[in-house]
Amino acid sequence: MAAFSLLPSAHIAPKPTLHFIKASTSDLPKTSPSPPSTKPQLPSLKPHHNIREEARLHNAATVTTNHPRFSAKYVPFTSITDPSSSDESHSLDEIVYRSQSGSLLDVQHDMSALKHFDGAYWRNLFDSRVGKTTWPFGSGVWSKKEWVLPEIDDDDIISAFEGNSNLFWAERYGKDFLGMNDLWVKHCGISHTGSFKDLGMTVLVSQVNRLRKMNKPVVGVGCASTGDTSAALSAYCAAAGIPSLVFLPANRISMAQLVQPIANGAFVLSIDTDFDGCMQLIREVTAELPIYLANSLNSLRLEGQKTAAIEILQQFDWEVPDWVIVPGGNLGNIYAFYKGFSMCKELGLVDKIPRLVCAQAANANPLYLYFKSGWKDFQPVKAKTTFASAIQIGDPVSIDRAVYALKNSNGIVEEATEEELMDAMAQADSTGMFTCPHTGVALTALNKLRRSGVIGPTDRTVVVSTAHGLKFTQSKIDYHSKNIKDMACRLANPPVQVTADFGSVMDVLKKYLLSKSH
Repeated sequence: MAAFSLLPSAHIAPKPTLHFIKASTSDLPKTSPSPPSTKPQLPSLKPHHNIREEARLHNAATVTTNHPRFSAKYVPFTSITDPSSSDESHSLDEIVYRSQSGSLLDVQHDMSALKHFDGAYWRNLFDSRVGKTTWPFGSGVWSKKEWVLPEIDDDDIISAFEGNSNLFWAERYGKDFLGMNDLWVKHCGISHTGSFKDLGMTVLVSQVNRLRKMNKPVVGVGCASTGDTSAALSAYCAAAGIPSLVFLPANRISMAQLVQPIANGAFVLSIDTDFDGCMQLIREVTAELPIYLANSLNSLRLEGQKTAAIEILQQFDWEVPDWVIVPGGNLGNIYAFYKGFSMCKELGLVDKIPRLVCAQAANANPLYLYFKSGWKDFQPVKAKTTFASAIQIGDPVSIDRAVYALKNSNGIVEEATEEELMDAMAQADSTGMFTCPHTGVALTALNKLRRSGVIGPTDRTVVVSTAHGLKFTQSKIDYHSKNIKDMACRLANPPVQVTADFGSVMDVLKKYLLSKSH
């Protein structure tokens, strides 16, 4: 492979009664309003208006009386687990990442306002927005805006219409390898930058865009990354015209991941350390410079990521799966899924939540070890190299969030060795998928839980695929070339070298077809 050098470097909006952003606080009965109407409610707009301008005009014309005002704020995460522990709170317009006591923050929504409307209302509202181009509701994230950032102006939102990703029925993989008939893969990697990180980054960069318009001291946005976070941050910042800064561990991410922030104009620092070292440095830098911290220490991203859970329910016509398996590294995503599911239950869209499984690479498995100890002794680990590079994290920021999610969902933690995750990835690919190594970790967890009988043959199970396989082609090349040290690569499928004559080709084809006939 060539060396790679780093140089310095006229749509009609929905019925007005559905717009809840600026509203009074009058009490409403808990009834289910009619689904949004698709009939025109406003005069025809001039054809030169783009979808953002149409939303602006619609909002100006919308009557917003007789609806509760939806809002959200930062609270210490400890007050989520123990409501009596603190009454501290912060506006989402403050630049703050931790509570006064140093704990993580969480975005807390005004659930009493959201409960003015019943579950049927929210289901109808969310369903009415799917597949539309109305700004910003064409996004799988912003179609749930009232549950994400309810007070942000539509005009401040930076979106690539992310989300709405494929929920794939893994029919052959489930049947042939696991004896399952209801196995699904949520392809979050089929997204703007190729990973689930887009779901959170649209929320964070939109809020930064709002803060900059409010003249808050934010010059740029920065992150430490093992690849996918930097790709999402750089893309959304580029769309917003906001400078992005990326700290990457040198020589530890794929070329496909490295080139994304570079292509999107980010200022990239390749640092001789691991992810945990990069994370420590970016936290120190953002404490001194007007750079907004974009890592999952920042709870805004989790508000976007939780919409993938809501989307799964939506894609199942609001029926709850039995299991959802999520790869885990920094551990924000497992909590985000829990939060999405639990909000749906609390607000009456569903009557239960699925059991969650967090899957870790054995080379970076502090949560797994903590789980196996009976939640008695958490110790960070020094993460070893893993093909699942995005979860190569030994000291996860969101450990407390993950434990809370797992305990409250009767959850499980599993691990995958390097050989197990690569074999699982290759096996899935052989049935028509093209998965990333992190999905291989989740599939390994599924295999182990299926073999042990914990997951049954008819259990509706969703494996969350967090990134696109095209970001990890080198690992696939190495596997199918049997070019990985100390790994059998037992499912490798290398090309067969044949001389250029008809007889030789026929001999090879006959042998191949004969092997497939048995």
